[in-house]
Amino acid sequence: MTNSNMANQGIGFLNALQSRMSWLNDRQKVVAQNVANASTPGFKPRDLMTQDFGKLMAGQEEATNGIGMTMTNAMHLPSPDGGATRTREIVSLDSETTMDGNSVVLEEQMLKMAESRMQFQAAVSFYEKSMSMLRMAARAPGK
Repeated sequence: MTNSNMANQGIGFLNALQSRMSWLNDRQKVVAQNVANASTPGFKPRDLMTQDFGKLMAGQEEATNGIGMTMTNAMHLPSPDGGATRTREIVSLDSETTMDGNSVVLEEQMLKMAESRMQFQAAVSFYEKSMSMLRMAARAPGK
């Protein structure tokens, strides 16, 4: 366990921020896959189900990291958690479909990527400020 993981263990706000950053990282990967398949016939863009940060802060939503596996075919092996996915990929509805059935709109994917990047930078900034405040509070007076 790293020092930063030990430092925020049991601190809900920092755990929620870490979960949010992980979700945004996973979303960037999904959007990148959409962009990479922009010319693949029949490809439908995907996105992650929205994470409610307010519920995460209130402890109503489980803080998870990563994308869980979804069994989409009866021949697939079940996931180790019994198929209970925490962060699920969904087929995203973009505004247009080409003649070959591909519905990736690069402009919309770039907007999603920029939005995720800005939210990630904000979460990192909040995390850094929170850690700085914790360090300041833990310091001995006058040092």
